[in-house]
Amino acid sequence: MTYQNFTVETDSDGIALVTWDMPDKSMNVFTEEVMVELDTIIDAVVADDAIKGAVITSGKATFSGGADLTMLNAMFARIHEEKANNPEGAARILFDQVGRMSGLFRKLETSGKPWVSAINGVCMGGAFEMSLACHGRVAADSGSVKMALPEVKVGIFPGAGGTQRVPRLTGQQEALMMMTTGQNLTPKKAKSMGLIHEIAAPEKLIETAKQMIRDGLKPVQPWDVKGFKLPGGPVWSPQGAQLWPAVSATLRKQSYGNYPAAFAILKCVFEGLQVPFDTGLRIEQRYFTEILQTPEAYAMVRSLFVSLQELGKGARRPAGVEKTKFTKVGVIGAGFMGAGIAYSTAKAGIPVVLIDRDQEAADKGKAHSLDLVTAAVKKGRMSQEQADQLLALITPSSDYNALEGAELVIEAVFEDRGIKKIVTEATEAVLKPGAVFASNTSTLPITGLAENSKRPDDFVGIHFFSPVDRMMLVEIIMGEKTADKALAVALDYVQAIKKTPIVVNDTRGFYVNRCVMRYMTEAYSMVVEGIPPVMIENIAKMAGMPVGPLALNDEVAIDLSQKVNRATIADLGESAVDPRHVKLIDTMVDDHGRLGRKNGKGFYDYPDKPAKKHIWPGLKDLYPQQNADDIDVEEVKTRFLATIALEAARTMEEGIVTDPREADVGSILGFGFAPYTGGALSYIDGIGAREFVTMCDALALKHGDHFKPTPLLRDMAKNGETFYGRFGAGENIGQAA
Repeated sequence: MTYQNFTVETDSDGIALVTWDMPDKSMNVFTEEVMVELDTIIDAVVADDAIKGAVITSGKATFSGGADLTMLNAMFARIHEEKANNPEGAARILFDQVGRMSGLFRKLETSGKPWVSAINGVCMGGAFEMSLACHGRVAADSGSVKMALPEVKVGIFPGAGGTQRVPRLTGQQEALMMMTTGQNLTPKKAKSMGLIHEIAAPEKLIETAKQMIRDGLKPVQPWDVKGFKLPGGPVWSPQGAQLWPAVSATLRKQSYGNYPAAFAILKCVFEGLQVPFDTGLRIEQRYFTEILQTPEAYAMVRSLFVSLQELGKGARRPAGVEKTKFTKVGVIGAGFMGAGIAYSTAKAGIPVVLIDRDQEAADKGKAHSLDLVTAAVKKGRMSQEQADQLLALITPSSDYNALEGAELVIEAVFEDRGIKKIVTEATEAVLKPGAVFASNTSTLPITGLAENSKRPDDFVGIHFFSPVDRMMLVEIIMGEKTADKALAVALDYVQAIKKTPIVVNDTRGFYVNRCVMRYMTEAYSMVVEGIPPVMIENIAKMAGMPVGPLALNDEVAIDLSQKVNRATIADLGESAVDPRHVKLIDTMVDDHGRLGRKNGKGFYDYPDKPAKKHIWPGLKDLYPQQNADDIDVEEVKTRFLATIALEAARTMEEGIVTDPREADVGSILGFGFAPYTGGALSYIDGIGAREFVTMCDALALKHGDHFKPTPLLRDMAKNGETFYGRFGAGENIGQAA
């Protein structure tokens, strides 16, 4: 029989090799068609007496990324449709639908013939759950092989048997850690946990898998054998009595209850391990049905899975512009940012020239990459050969002529218009026609910087975030004269270095920094009001922010905040900045010399290790303190989220951001805006514009005009609109559940 997505070849030993290789896709994913074909293949293997067992592998460099977007689209659309047309039967219909994949994998493992999964590359989500259902698992001994159940990162959880198989194969604590964090496993780690059986050289992967069948691999899973005992003992055992209360408390401490899927994992494992396996699968199916109907799952899947992939694949790329293949990229400025950009470029296999004022400074910039690869080799994340290849791609120099032939040059020098003017002119003197010049600036408008260029249509902003090697977001800023070609090149470059781009129009602070400033300035107001600083930080984290605003300001530098205040006043007048904030920052910097982490004292004190940082005790002495018991914690949480969301809405109204997907993804990747909300605009959509406007009006009466809703929001409230409904882009997985 011929299949669209699989080939099946049976050798002389009667072992079927099932190769998953979807046409016209770079990675195998589960679709409706794939599931139907796999179901048919299982039946065919069972029915053919000549087949002793089957090996399933991938015909691509990766094994599989898990579920396809279209399956999730269909699932959320079905939820919306059924809730609208059949509210009483919606949960039952959804329950049956979500059990299809779990049922298919259970069919495979109880088919009566042995199956072995030969994992040759990245194996994620449903693909790893399928592998766990196989009776044998072999992974290639390669740095490119990663296995994970990462669903919790997008608001759902392993719902195709993962919560039942993993803790029956390994210890409960390790199983819970793996699934509640979505951590990647190397072959070595997976084998030590008992999740795979063998590690083989890549060229011997298939043969090793087949040999397991020849050696008499039993077509029965451990949990289907009478007398099976759980690794580490039952839930109700002395070990379990120590584990479960601690696990639950730790998860609540880390997540503040904001992620229902993480707690559903605990429930699935705790309840499922006390009953027979098939009953455990039904428990998992029940919780998965419940989680899919939560607003957190809908919002996180949309932003952190669907939108993230669409933007990463070039959703905003102009049509009709030929894709750029980079043979050389230039980076000017070998400081921390420039060195990080050079490293990320070389890591993508692109030759990069790193320019600075003299050879010594350029060499120092390359040394940053040496430090990063040395650490990666030490941790086993990179081979020495890969490290040497990466370093060989970086050419440090003080000669601008070395930039000749580059398709793209990125300047990352000081935030000084005069210095940037000199760099722009020196670079353009050697750039070939059509090459693009980009400025990595976080504060200076691109349109103004482009005035230094003889070809402003080839001038664009590419704003990286620090540290470049770890931060996945890049803002691409369009100046007034930036042409489609420059935008396309910038997007091609960001895609090549495997980061996520958002496209924003030119303005002071662009998008992310405008939102970040609102987060920090709301904290300034709270300090002035006398809310205890420790409460400010903790409540921000309770709201879902990864870092408190005062700690974040220390990382950015408090004296930089002072410079921003002064520049804003100079450009826009004194009314543009709250005088209370100016006084607080000036007091911190001028009176107490507290600049932030960089000088070891800011809103926090930074003692020598192993002591941990702590809030500066003198901070509470600057203003009379409120009684902590009188503070409305929920209101403080709302202030943080609402002020950021309002700023995101303003950028949409001003046309700075034009696509809700970019506002949401940018807010999460840029500064960690409460991921469970789906992003700053999804936060508003989730509440509803009418309710959000009412909430903000109340906050404005109590805490200031900066909480007043914009005309756009009032109009949306009046018409019952959402951002995704009004602006269109990205509304591709149904309506909110």
